[in-house]
Amino acid sequence: MGNTRDLIKKIAIHIGLVLLTITLLSFIFLKVYLPSYTNHGQTVTVPNLEGYEVRELDKFLSDRDLTYEVNIDSGFNAEAKPFSVLKQTPNPDSKVKRGRKIYVTLNARNAPLLKMPNLVNSPLKNAQEILGNIGLLRGEIIYVPDIGTNVVLEQKYRGRNVPEGFEIPKGAQIDLVVGDGFGNQVLEVPSLTGMDEIDVEFLIIGSGLRMGNINYVLTDSVASGIIIRQMPPAGAPVKTGEQIHIWISEGKKSANDF
Repeated sequence: MGNTRDLIKKIAIHIGLVLLTITLLSFIFLKVYLPSYTNHGQTVTVPNLEGYEVRELDKFLSDRDLTYEVNIDSGFNAEAKPFSVLKQTPNPDSKVKRGRKIYVTLNARNAPLLKMPNLVNSPLKNAQEILGNIGLLRGEIIYVPDIGTNVVLEQKYRGRNVPEGFEIPKGAQIDLVVGDGFGNQVLEVPSLTGMDEIDVEFLIIGSGLRMGNINYVLTDSVASGIIIRQMPPAGAPVKTGEQIHIWISEGKKSANDF
């Protein structure tokens, strides 16, 4: 009987020691090891990296127990330095654990190319919104006599007309030639007879008028491509924006041309 009691006593002591050991190890794991492993309670504030060049990030972030990784996609800001930070994740002033990786988006060296939209005949307000939405800047507004008030007549990049679909750098300035609404201004029709057809369109548009019908006339007395008639005639009073119709000589083809 005494031996049985001693045995039970020893078993109880061993069980107690095991439970005490488990409790002690659990306490050490939860209160000492785990917080140390996860840096529990040790956070740092994410700095604002915008404007920093990528070569500056290693030292700047390592001094703050942080690292970084560059996103594959880049952005573009004409006012920022090439390869400088445009965006970051997490955001500035966020609280993160030491050693956290900050993902950064860099500014590209060269501006991406955009296709020029067609702004001609659009109201000025709409044209400005379109430019802003696709990443282009509205440059100078040039008013010219035309019956359309604030209607875009031409779109220019670096002083030259740019057609729809022409590729230009993102952030480029687009100048807009716009009608001033004074289309009832009376002008004199310039003399076009004898001019080359290539030069006539520039003269007509530059005079505040518009190209009308272009007619070709077969003749062997005037070189091809020369204006032989116009309507209204030279000197006739017309209003701004009116059409000028022209007749252009076209040489007759001989039997040898076939």
